[in-house]
Amino acid sequence: MDFAAPIDRAVALLQGVWQSFPGRFGFSTIVDVAIVAVLIYWLLSLISGTSAAPIVRGILILLVLGFVLSNVFNLTMLQFLLRNSIPALIIAIPVLFQPEIRRALEQLGRAGSLIPRTTAVSPNTRLAETIARAAQQLAERRFGALLVIERSTPLGEYASKGVAMDALLSSELLLNIFWPNSPLHDGAVIIHGDRVVAAGVVLPLSQSPTVEHMGTRHRAGIGITEIADAIAVVVSEETGTISLANAGRMVRNLGEARLQKVLSILDRSAAFGTNGRPVVGLLSLPGLGRHRDPRGASRKSSASSAKGDDSETDAA
Repeated sequence: MDFAAPIDRAVALLQGVWQSFPGRFGFSTIVDVAIVAVLIYWLLSLISGTSAAPIVRGILILLVLGFVLSNVFNLTMLQFLLRNSIPALIIAIPVLFQPEIRRALEQLGRAGSLIPRTTAVSPNTRLAETIARAAQQLAERRFGALLVIERSTPLGEYASKGVAMDALLSSELLLNIFWPNSPLHDGAVIIHGDRVVAAGVVLPLSQSPTVEHMGTRHRAGIGITEIADAIAVVVSEETGTISLANAGRMVRNLGEARLQKVLSILDRSAAFGTNGRPVVGLLSLPGLGRHRDPRGASRKSSASSAKGDDSETDAA
């Protein structure tokens, strides 16, 4: 078969387009092409990742291949079919792409939809909100929990002894981990950024004589902050109180809002210190101090509370 004639026709077609291009190329042409390009890009972004993407790809391949073959080899019947299939495609487009067209019209109808707006919420703020919300929900249900937030000191030594998770942090995930009688509820959870690194982690207990009256979970929370710059959030199973440990010290009886505020303050200090050490301890934070009971008879209340904490056998 002689391919010389089809090749000559293709070359002549390209030469004709190229020669007519300078005469038609002007400012209005640039604007026209730019508008069409933006519309095509917007439509393609709408169908990206949907079931319509392979349909559009298939239609375009079929049309391009058909037009190229019909013009190069002068296939009259194929040209006739392609010309008459365009009206049918126009009718079929609303049927094939009904969900995508509806979504596009909804976006156009929303004010400001063409200019995407982002809310500047830092990852540290989301972390504090998620942990505070989860701690409050755990406290309301009296689910004992120990959450350790890893900072500059790596905790891989302890995470390796637990159950590896590498899961996205959420309050629902923490509720499931610390649900009573679940396989992982007895240990601690190590959090790095917005990821739960490991669960069911066994932590070293604090040997300080000032924490001997505390339960095992609280002693573990203080113990990890004595040897690392981590932050530990402890929820008591007996009393439902929320405590926070940092640099070997503990603040107790925190609510959701106060816990979120403390976590945000500690998080802003981190670059938590230039040497990987905490810049501030909890006792130096405004409005915070070590939890102490009033003098006198309230010490008995503290002792009874300590016994209650000691009964938390689901220690970290």
